[in-house]
Amino acid sequence: MALTNRTVRTAHDVPAPEPSRKASPGDYVRAYVALSKPRVIELLLITTIPVMFVAAGGAPPLWTAVYTLLFGTMSAASANAMNCYIDRDIDREMRRTRQRPGAMDLVTPRGALVYGLVLAVGSTVGFALLVNVLSAALSVFAILFYIFVYTLLLKRRTAQNVVWGGIAGCMPVLIGWAAVTNSLDWAPFVLFLVVFFWTPPHTWTLAMRYREDYAQAKVPMLPVVAGDRRVLLECVLYSWATVAVSVLFWPVAGTTWFYGAAAIVLGALLVVQAHRLLSRSRAGVSGAKLKTMGFFHLSNAYLALLFTAVTIDPLIANILA
Repeated sequence: MALTNRTVRTAHDVPAPEPSRKASPGDYVRAYVALSKPRVIELLLITTIPVMFVAAGGAPPLWTAVYTLLFGTMSAASANAMNCYIDRDIDREMRRTRQRPGAMDLVTPRGALVYGLVLAVGSTVGFALLVNVLSAALSVFAILFYIFVYTLLLKRRTAQNVVWGGIAGCMPVLIGWAAVTNSLDWAPFVLFLVVFFWTPPHTWTLAMRYREDYAQAKVPMLPVVAGDRRVLLECVLYSWATVAVSVLFWPVAGTTWFYGAAAIVLGALLVVQAHRLLSRSRAGVSGAKLKTMGFFHLSNAYLALLFTAVTIDPLIANILA
């Protein structure tokens, strides 16, 4: 047999594999926290707190706010955990989600399901006993809608998944209002529509960045089934709808000039950036050169700043009164 210049390694030359480290309690805690999708929960809380200020006409009762945030967090975490349980197969196919605990088997499917169910029951009971039954009912609706309508029915079947599935993400607005007033009114429904129209362009510009991931996982997000121009045209239309409804909140809620000015300025920034993306696409720019993540990050800032204005406005109104 002819010899090659490749070095032959014996069993003694090969280093022994390092023993796997036993998972610590901290590892399990971090895995279950990640299962809850804390960054998504942060976004939901951004819309809950300001509505409570508007409903109360100023700072809401302290313990009502604390309980609403606590049980709202549990409610959102339960829906997210069960979403991870259901979607663990496609999470393994996507770069953006491969590090999730369910996809990496850091949490067993049974563990994720039980965790989600326990949080759902705990949040519902907590809302009913320490806040009110209406907020508990709205919380249950949000959980069920996210799991059964978005995750199981829409996500893998239609490009309109995030349009109608986004209703679940709008529910914290109604929950926050109901927690303070034990009723519903036109004002929270207007803010509900702000989040509803804001969600598709926010999500689609992110999906354009991860188009190949969604295609590989066979999730028919709009950027997977339509070209850039079609997606960005719809982003422009939804952005205009978002701004129009945000300005409508001014007369409906009887806010001051402060909120009105903030809604107009922030809205202008949002639609200008949406139009810029569409113009670049029509000029022949495509793929990563479109830089859609710039709009994604801007839309995050838009929603946070708009709802910050919602929070501050009642305090200004009290000062001017």
